[in-house]
Amino acid sequence: MRVAPQTGVGEVLAELAALEDPKARAINERHGDDHGVNLSQLRALAKRLKTQQDLAGELWSTGDTPARLVAILISRPKEYSAAELDAMLREARVPKVHDWLVNYVVKKSPHVEHLRTTWFADADPIVASAGWSLTTDRVAKNPDGLDLSKLLDLIEAHMKDAPDRLQWSMNECLANIGIHHPALRARALAIGERLEVLKDYPTPPNCTSPYAPIWITEIVRRQGTPA
Repeated sequence: MRVAPQTGVGEVLAELAALEDPKARAINERHGDDHGVNLSQLRALAKRLKTQQDLAGELWSTGDTPARLVAILISRPKEYSAAELDAMLREARVPKVHDWLVNYVVKKSPHVEHLRTTWFADADPIVASAGWSLTTDRVAKNPDGLDLSKLLDLIEAHMKDAPDRLQWSMNECLANIGIHHPALRARALAIGERLEVLKDYPTPPNCTSPYAPIWITEIVRRQGTPA
């Protein structure tokens, strides 16, 4: 079935249902994602649909995870208001929806900095994890105006006991501070070694461990920058 532009919600949902694969669902559910659609096939569907902001809104409103992933891919990020993105983020409890929304829509929004600061200290740890992810992006690409030492203070004080998704985002921030800011690298390494967050995380062969001291050391080695 090929989906043409201007296809309605019902047709998109039908094709997504036809793509459901029990084996893919079993794998995805281990990561907290409640769907069985191969993401390459989902991306191909979105590519055929092209950008359609109205359809994106309708697909998002279904609450269906694959439909929301397609909605993200066919959205125009600049057309969402800050309030719309805030509401969408707070609804996005499925990890893949959350990650794609932040990376493919929020990061391209003119409201990204406002949302970063709004979410960073939110009482909801999943919302706060988005604020930390956006902060990590700035740590790596545009750190001017960030207090990196204060970020390390917060990580040192709170990462060890943070809920999983928030802990992951804080750890990512710690690693990026160590990778991109040599003056703070020794402190970042020391914090990682002391807290031991994700030290025993199962890492496939040829992949870099998310344990910050290993992650920092390996990426710095690859970049050939002074340790």
